[in-house]
Amino acid sequence: MSSKAPRGRRNHHHVYVVELDDRVWNEPRFRKANPDHQLGKPFVYVGMTGVDPDLRFDKHKAGIQANRYVIEYGLRLLPALYAVYNPMPYRAACEMEVELAIALREAGYGVWQA
Repeated sequence: MSSKAPRGRRNHHHVYVVELDDRVWNEPRFRKANPDHQLGKPFVYVGMTGVDPDLRFDKHKAGIQANRYVIEYGLRLLPALYAVYNPMPYRAACEMEVELAIALREAGYGVWQA
């Protein structure tokens, strides 16, 4: 028996980016994590999931396996920042989540990464 995942399931993970309301800047932990945030750049949450990013966003907003910042401040998904990478294998998604968060932070975004 093959150890490979069933056809079509190997590349079903996604990275995603949620735009956060500007009020998240009032959170001391968020502000401390983003000392180089550039005024005017968005605040975002970067995550990784094995389901469609739209469904994952809905789960966050419903409080299911949710990040507090997304529950309280999540506005919308920003597919222009992540769609090009999806879908991908699990390990690649784990790495891309970190790389995307770093790249956005270096570009001046305020970033929270799970």
